[in-house]
Amino acid sequence: MHDPHSERMSSGETRAASGLALVFAFRMLGMFMVLPVLATYGMDLAGATPALIGLAIGAYGLTQAIFQIPFGIISDRIGRRPVIYLGLIVFALGSVLAAQSDSIWGVIAGRVLQGAGAISAAVMALLSDLTREQHRTKAMAMVGGSIGLMFALALVLSPLLAAWVGLSGIFGLTFALALAGIAVVLWVVPAEPAQQSNAPRGRPAELLQHKDLLRLNAGVFILHTVQMAMWVAVPALLVSAGLAKDGHWK
Repeated sequence: MHDPHSERMSSGETRAASGLALVFAFRMLGMFMVLPVLATYGMDLAGATPALIGLAIGAYGLTQAIFQIPFGIISDRIGRRPVIYLGLIVFALGSVLAAQSDSIWGVIAGRVLQGAGAISAAVMALLSDLTREQHRTKAMAMVGGSIGLMFALALVLSPLLAAWVGLSGIFGLTFALALAGIAVVLWVVPAEPAQQSNAPRGRPAELLQHKDLLRLNAGVFILHTVQMAMWVAVPALLVSAGLAKDGHWK
């Protein structure tokens, strides 16, 4: 017999999807706000060069790539929430390090540490654990929507905030947003289900042999490469064309 309630997300699923979307939103807002201003305000840091600015922008993604799979494997063994807490704490510590640095190398170190808090896989796994299969795409769409909204919001807020509090203030705000994400996981996201020791687990080697997945990864890699290159080049081109850091044309 058809159950009309199965077509709607339960209150627990809605809470899980909205809470984890908020975790993503806080984390991505902090990250996105850094990108539009790092290439320009970062040149005021001691020892800054265009190449090192590019390294500071890309360092986050490098450590994300390194730690994403290990964090996912660990979350399979000890649970999602401990990994998410650890990742957000590491991200927050990286934000503090970057905020307190007055040299480009300190900011690079902070960005490396921020990226080491690679929790995306654990968050998406927790979302899958807390939602039924027929509602999983809706839950993931909520997460994707939150990321897109934060990206648009960051483009508007970042230059305004940077003119007011500077680059260190932007990193300080990312620290506060990481703490807010921890609070959401602690008080909003429902408890994760008990881990099943006999649950099937994939092997990392299988990921390198899956042709469809490799094509998807290649597409995402190219997309992010172009996007990060734009954040290095476009702000500097706008400044050289006469746009001041306060957003007004000279």
